[in-house]
Amino acid sequence: MVKPKYEYINREISWLSFNERVLQESADPNVPLIERLRFLGIFSNNLDEFFKVRYATVKRIVVAGKKGKSALGGEKAKDLLDEITKIVIEQQAESQILLKNIVNELEQQNIFIIDETQVSESQEEFLKEYFIQNVSPVLMTIILNDLAEFPLLKDTAAYLAVKMTLVDEEVAKGIKEKEVRYALIEIPRRIGRFIELPKEGDKHYIMILDDLIRYSLRSIFNMFSYESVSAHMVKISRDAELDIDNDLSKSFIEKISSSVEHRKIGDPVRFVYDKNIAPDTLAFLKEKMNIADTDSVIPGGRYHNRRDYMGFPSLGRNELLYKKITPLLIKGLSLEGSLLEAIAKKDYLLYAPYQTFAYVIKFLREAALDPKVRSIKITVYRLANDSQVASTLINAVKNGKQVTVQIELQARFDEQANIEYAEQLQAEGVKLIFGVPGLKVHSKICLIEREEETGLKRYGFISTGNFNESTAKIYTDYTLFTAHAPILKELNKVFAFFETTYKINKYKHLVVSPHYTRNVFNRLIDKEIENAKAGQEAYIKIKMNSLTSYKMIDKLYEASNAGVKIQLIIRGICCLIPGMQGMSENIEAISVVDKFLEHPRVFIFCNLGDPKIHISSADWMTRNLDNRVEVGCPIYDEDIKQEFIDTFNISWADNVKARVFNKEQDNAYRKNGNEKIRSQFAMYDYYKAKLEQ
Repeated sequence: MVKPKYEYINREISWLSFNERVLQESADPNVPLIERLRFLGIFSNNLDEFFKVRYATVKRIVVAGKKGKSALGGEKAKDLLDEITKIVIEQQAESQILLKNIVNELEQQNIFIIDETQVSESQEEFLKEYFIQNVSPVLMTIILNDLAEFPLLKDTAAYLAVKMTLVDEEVAKGIKEKEVRYALIEIPRRIGRFIELPKEGDKHYIMILDDLIRYSLRSIFNMFSYESVSAHMVKISRDAELDIDNDLSKSFIEKISSSVEHRKIGDPVRFVYDKNIAPDTLAFLKEKMNIADTDSVIPGGRYHNRRDYMGFPSLGRNELLYKKITPLLIKGLSLEGSLLEAIAKKDYLLYAPYQTFAYVIKFLREAALDPKVRSIKITVYRLANDSQVASTLINAVKNGKQVTVQIELQARFDEQANIEYAEQLQAEGVKLIFGVPGLKVHSKICLIEREEETGLKRYGFISTGNFNESTAKIYTDYTLFTAHAPILKELNKVFAFFETTYKINKYKHLVVSPHYTRNVFNRLIDKEIENAKAGQEAYIKIKMNSLTSYKMIDKLYEASNAGVKIQLIIRGICCLIPGMQGMSENIEAISVVDKFLEHPRVFIFCNLGDPKIHISSADWMTRNLDNRVEVGCPIYDEDIKQEFIDTFNISWADNVKARVFNKEQDNAYRKNGNEKIRSQFAMYDYYKAKLEQ
């Protein structure tokens, strides 16, 4: 049998399409004004990470002399780099227009972002004092001309490239040519990027730190005589790949720490500069920094590191922000009583941020204090800066519990934070496990063991997201609390695998990567194909972050061709092309980008009217299926099953913030004649109504 020739969207291009959807939020007049500015920050932050990880990966393929066809969706790697740069230049130009428009709209709201040329007499004293007291002591300024070696620019730090044209008596008399000196000023990260000036009446004034430095150039370079000085921003992004050495004398923490430190001198992959910079200054920098033709060189606007707009001050203007929601309680599950006692009777589902993440903290705190609890085991991928989860685990140790934490030291960009938490937990007596050789542990699981009258009983929770009380306010994720003995017995096997990695366990209930996830979902898809061919109802409903595995996409194409109706809600990358005749005409796919970041992984299969439903920590990406330890869990409680179906259908009905996936990747909003449904707002109303039933 000849395999059909299927088509795919390149994953890098699809990711850029996702970031375009983030940019769309900045353009949406229905999004509150300051939130639109913050979405610009998210767009910029996303782009930084993309270049440090994905662009850097493709660049390594080019440098290695490979065409990378199988990994890059049939495109030559160098051509792909060029296409990425072209798209990013267009998106950056669009973002600059949006920023200008938003700044104009802020002025209509009496919020003025002023630069160094717009300072009034009444503001001068405040700015000079602010610079002397707060900025000058931490300012790193380097004169470049006479340095034997060009300084190492920090990854994604912002710098002002300064050009000074000097004058002295000999120049004035024509004895010698004008001398040009170049300097770099690093924009300090320890100071907020946005400086709030004294309010004047009902008018707010903001100055960006960069402009305060420009305003203070004469003070900074007062030892030079110059006829002109200019300062334009530049930024470099470096390859963020960790290069872990094989020194057997080092601990794993030491190896990761060393790799994180080495990342600071990783190869440059992107150079962004103010398009108004003087050509000779730009040429000088590119030569000194050895910018190669495989690097993405992008002309930008006056300000870089626009990720800082994520922290733009609220200024007390609540009407320009999203209305804060009060996270709801779970019906029938009190935060005042014993969670373990309630969970012993039935399963409960938490959907944050619509419902409060306090249940996770309460569960761990209760386990830490309960005299009957013997042990707590948990996986950690990303924790909050001041983590209540970590505090409860330390509290448990102090109460004599056996606490085991599997902490992933290679969590991208959280390596240093996790190293610090690992050292803190270890010092308090927590038993740490540092992963599985060759695999990242991305599971979101917790298991406690309690000595009861009938013997040892287990309780636990399985989640689609991190145990992080900060991100739980803005990421949507499901967490299942359960005392289901067969599931928790298998969860204990997962923790055993962390310590005895040579032993591969068998699972009847859990869906565990890297050994079983792909096969389990293939069997579930095959069952729907079989039912469709037999003339029975057959459907698949999936919600996840990314879909990039060509093998799983092929399976969905096969199901579509067999008549299975498939609905996909994919927030980010989607390499599948829906709605193509003879390939995917039974597949529809949308992406919802809105106030909260959609993060759950939910899989619903028709199963002849008795739906099989799973949640998981795994997207359908090769890394999640084959190179990570991921845990998925079946849903057995009928009420919770219905809850998953209801919440999926609410998301699917979105016709305000849903974009339709297609081959053109034009991110068109879904338009239909139905009543307007903004799914994230409707979701909160759904859970509020459940409490009132």
